[in-house]
Amino acid sequence: MRTKEQDGEGRDGKEQNVTYLLRCADGTLYCGWTNHLDRRLKAHNAGKGAKYTKSRRPVELVYHEVFATKREAMVREAAIKKLSRKEKERLIRG
Repeated sequence: MRTKEQDGEGRDGKEQNVTYLLRCADGTLYCGWTNHLDRRLKAHNAGKGAKYTKSRRPVELVYHEVFATKREAMVREAAIKKLSRKEKERLIRG
């Protein structure tokens, strides 16, 4: 399910399980999952996110999908990581 909500919380105030793609300052893409998207994005840009993004700041959220469970988000993250860069760019463009 694709959504425009970026705060990491659903309308009912509950945290959501989100798989996301970031575009790093060097143009590379980073894929991850979180249960609080806004907080995770801020952590990445503060250098407290993943080791990969720490030296590639700032990062920009370019795509995300919301899932009902952590497991679904993690499975989707693994699937996206297996895509080629071209396929990831296609996913971002919609």
